Amino acid sequence: MKLHTYFRSSAAYRVRIALNLKEVEAEQSPVHLLKDGGEQFGTAYDALNPQHLVPLLEDDGMLLPQSLAIIEYLDETYPLNPLLPRDPRGRARVRALSQAIACDIHPVNNLRVLKYLSEKLGASLEQKNDWYRHWVTLGLEALERQLSRDAETGRFCHGDVPTMADCCLIPQLYNARRFECDLTAFPTLAEIADHCEGLAAFANARPELQLDAQ
Repeated sequence: MKLHTYFRSSAAYRVRIALNLKEVEAEQSPVHLLKDGGEQFGTAYDALNPQHLVPLLEDDGMLLPQSLAIIEYLDETYPLNPLLPRDPRGRARVRALSQAIACDIHPVNNLRVLKYLSEKLGASLEQKNDWYRHWVTLGLEALERQLSRDAETGRFCHGDVPTMADCCLIPQLYNARRFECDLTAFPTLAEIADHCEGLAAFANARPELQLDAQ
């Protein structure tokens, strides 16, 4: 099994956490999203993933893009430490929380969007960072309200064991801190993050600890 990854990609970060939680080893193949105009656009990676995005999982001849699809594949293939609840309602809730981050918050703030803002639309660094903070804060506000009111929320996003939702939350909070977002209004998210970041599976997936971060 091989994971094509980039240390700062929050989508790849999600999958690294999931692999650690599942105790599944995968060879990491770095794809530098900035070097030489972006290695994701090179001939070799284009042949693997025409979306030119990371992560991409290779497993026994299968090429699987998209972080949530990868996490669900891992969960269905490796039963240890399930990342989705067994009951339909619980599974639906975890998927909804995950998608709120991966589909609503992250896409408008990922690297290619930020590059377009600056390179094509002429946005200044300050304007680009304001864009990032606006959309991240809007998404996290909604997530905070939902998690703080739901009885299903426990030490983690859903109950008292980590799920796919936590795999999505921690990278998003990590990037929010990197862009100096004010997170003081999100105590529920902060408490969940404390529980997650105390686990080796989350700590060892941090961007600065990856080989391509050196």
